[in-house]
Amino acid sequence: MKFENILEEIGGFGPFQILIIVLLCTPRIVLPCHFLLNNFIAAVPPHWCDVSTLDDGGLFRSLTQQQRLTVSVPLRKDGEPKSCEMFSSPQFQILYNGSNSSAELPTIQCQSGWIYDNSTFTSTLATEWDLVCDRKSLTKTTGTIFFFGVMMGAIAFGFLCDKYGRKNTLLASYIMVIVFGFSSAFANSYVLFAVLRFLTGFALTGISINSIVLSIEWVDIGHRSFIGVIGSLAWSVGNMLLAGFALLVTDWRTLIMTVTAPLGFAVLTWWWIPESARWLLANGKVERAQFYLDKYTLQHRDTVDSPDWDFASTYYGISLNITGFGLNMYLTHFIYAAIEVPAKLMVYCFLNIIGRRKCQAGALLLTGVCIAINIFIPKGLWHVRAVVAILGKGLSEASFTTIFLYTTELYPTVILQNGLGYTSFMSRLGVSVAPLVLLLEDVWTLLPQIIICSVAIVSGLVALLLPETQNVRLPETIDDIEKPSCSSGAARWPADRTVVVLDSFQM
Repeated sequence: MKFENILEEIGGFGPFQILIIVLLCTPRIVLPCHFLLNNFIAAVPPHWCDVSTLDDGGLFRSLTQQQRLTVSVPLRKDGEPKSCEMFSSPQFQILYNGSNSSAELPTIQCQSGWIYDNSTFTSTLATEWDLVCDRKSLTKTTGTIFFFGVMMGAIAFGFLCDKYGRKNTLLASYIMVIVFGFSSAFANSYVLFAVLRFLTGFALTGISINSIVLSIEWVDIGHRSFIGVIGSLAWSVGNMLLAGFALLVTDWRTLIMTVTAPLGFAVLTWWWIPESARWLLANGKVERAQFYLDKYTLQHRDTVDSPDWDFASTYYGISLNITGFGLNMYLTHFIYAAIEVPAKLMVYCFLNIIGRRKCQAGALLLTGVCIAINIFIPKGLWHVRAVVAILGKGLSEASFTTIFLYTTELYPTVILQNGLGYTSFMSRLGVSVAPLVLLLEDVWTLLPQIIICSVAIVSGLVALLLPETQNVRLPETIDDIEKPSCSSGAARWPADRTVVVLDSFQM
């Protein structure tokens, strides 16, 4: 007797599944707060050279702060002070003739650090360790290091979850994120901070892959789309909350602690989260599985006979780029997050109409189209660019939501977490590169957009090679994939797709 049949007998969806979604909401809200945290803690505010070294005790000292800046720092074409250059000596004549030609006046690199505009941020990584000018790439590097941690965590937790269970590794993830998250808020050097962010990303992966799997493995075929899509709305809520947190908490250390603190509540509610009965049965832990199924049955107010238990990425490229559309960065981030809600609701409808494969491929291809359109729209039409970018963000989120559900339906239970971990590893590899891709705008302004557009379109075409899993029973053993059968009356995988699936995820 297959687990799908058991669920059908006792009810495939009810208070038990709703409880699981609610209990996993808090940790899933924390995920986007950390994954997109670099948008705010690594922000680079307006800055200019500290010109105090030019104070000779004479006329310079009698000038106002604005006048000192005028005679000490050359201006950019837009009239703002240059960030990385200063005059070698005060140019007092500028106060009289209003001329400030950097081509004629000698300049040098900043000699005594920088002065930062603190009107938006009290402090960021850039202001803490002067990550500007020649060191500006280090702000993006922290994001890459974080996602490398996420990538390595995908491998580790994929193995640990299949070996020790979903629930135990979920608790370990909670504790590790709390420890490393709060520790990173007190880091006294860039290197230490980078190491702790790597470890935080590593631990967060356990929450990411466990929360979705625990939800999916406890529902029947007909409700998988609902659980996968509606449950992921917690991500969108957390994404919108991040904009609010960052607006209210402008110190980077305090902001890290703010977005990590909710996991304390998650630890307290962990006790009510059930272990995956699929995993328990697949690993021979029959009595424990019976315990959870009895609780499940009780909550459904039904009875069940004891059966025979013996059977064996594009998104970040867009989300991390919240400048350049003529909008406030907080507002841009909030809009990017808010568009996810209708995108998820839309994809929920389409998943049950056209299936997983067409949803995944279509969302990716349309995302690439939106990015391509923005390449050709002049920056002066910022309002049009913003609308297209927001539409593209929504489509990328639709793709992201689909792939998490889709992936859990492709692998059998016995290797589900390992498979999901491997797939997550590959996706995080792309995310790790995304911050570095954005740095390529210094080489050619359009290069990052062209790269991300190309990846989206190619990925959409590749997605068409995957098998459809709509209304198909979740495979529980490898035999369920290698030897498809219709003996149970449930829909099964097309045999000609089996090799394609296995090969596509083992490459």
